[in-house]
Formats: sequence, structure tokens, C-alpha cells
Amino acid sequence: MSGVQGSSRPLTTALAAVALAATGTLTLQPTTAQAATCNGYVGLTFDDGPSGNTAALLGALTRNGLRATMFNEGQYAAAYPAQVRAQVSAGMWVGNHSYTHPHLTTLGQPQIDSEISRTQAAVAAAGGGTPKLFRPPYGETNSTVKAVEAKYGLTEILWNVDSQDWNGATTDAIVAAAGRLANGQVILMHDWPANTVAAIPRIAQGLAARGLCAGMISPQTGRAVAPTAA
Repeated sequence: MSGVQGSSRPLTTALAAVALAATGTLTLQPTTAQAATCNGYVGLTFDDGPSGNTAALLGALTRNGLRATMFNEGQYAAAYPAQVRAQVSAGMWVGNHSYTHPHLTTLGQPQIDSEISRTQAAVAAAGGGTPKLFRPPYGETNSTVKAVEAKYGLTEILWNVDSQDWNGATTDAIVAAAGRLANGQVILMHDWPANTVAAIPRIAQGLAARGLCAGMISPQTGRAVAPTAA
């Protein structure tokens, strides 16, 4: 996660991985909100996947016509490639969140390079494509981290709103946090909290009520924009 805690949480179960992967390509179900003109776009992001909660999260997102950026840890992408493929099949974008979720600013350049490069390779090998976006664990960055990001053509993405789901935020609090998003902004959420999955339908309703749609994060600007074919 990118909050103050570490990245410990239950890993995926075999059933969770197989159930979603077996469905093949998932079709986003357009909502009434999607049919309306989007007056702006926001970036929904989920860190620390894939996990045992990924299937439930993807199901909630697709049922509500939402797309998001999944900042995966390399160690989990390598262990559960079927779930990475499921993320892509569900219409999500996959980013790099380091391999083991360390405090990168305490490491030397070779270690930082290893964390980032191994995740690039793991995500690509799992079928998630080559990430263009990088979120440093805990949001901690410095000139050395940025130099390695640049080496791999990655754009660093932090956030404008922290949902605090990593810190035990209630579903109501997560929904309220999403309600603070403005056009182009990005919210930090995580793959594993049950309260986050429960918040998805209400987040979708809240965005629709404000004429906002879930967009992609531009590698050029780091802001949420309309999705493109690429």
C-alpha cells in the first residue's frame, strides 16, 4: 500500500484467481452515467494487487462501468499472472508499484533499479503490458528514484486524494473521499480492503451525479484524461 503501513494482507486464493480468469474477457456494463456526456475525468487507482480480493474488486468496477489503474507489486504479478490478465481483460490499466514495496528512498540506485525493472518484467510476462506509470510505495520519492523511473520511461504518479482505505477507513469515508475529486485528479485506494469494494457502487453514483467519468492517467501529464484506444 502507499500509506504508512506495510504491504501485508492475505494473498490470493486459488479459487479467486481461477474464477475470474476463467471468465475470459469481461465486458464493461455501461451505466446511465456513462451514456451522458463526461464533463471531466478522474483517476481511480488501486495499489498492492493482485490479491485475494482482486476478483471482487474487478467485478464491482465492471458492474458499475468503471475503469481504473491497478498499481501492481511485481512479486504478486509474478505469483498470480492470471489475475493480471483478468485486470487487463476487465479494461483496467496496469502500473508499476515496485517489486516488494520497500521504502525506496532508503535504498541505493542498484536496489531501486532492481525493484522497478523486475516489476516491469513481471507485469509484462503476466500479460499486463509494459507499464508506463509508476507509483512509489508510501508515496516516497527522491532524485534517485526519479532517475530510475526515467530510465524505464515511467511517469511517477502520486495522488490528490487519499481515501485512507489502507488505514481502516469506513465505506462511508471512502465514498466521501471520492466525492472530493475534481477534474483531472487522482485518488489513492487499494486492492485488498473489503470496504473499498463496498464503496464502488456509491463512488460510481457520486461521480455520475457530478458529471465526472473514470478516466485513464496520462503518461504525459500525470492527470486523468479521457480513455484512448491506446
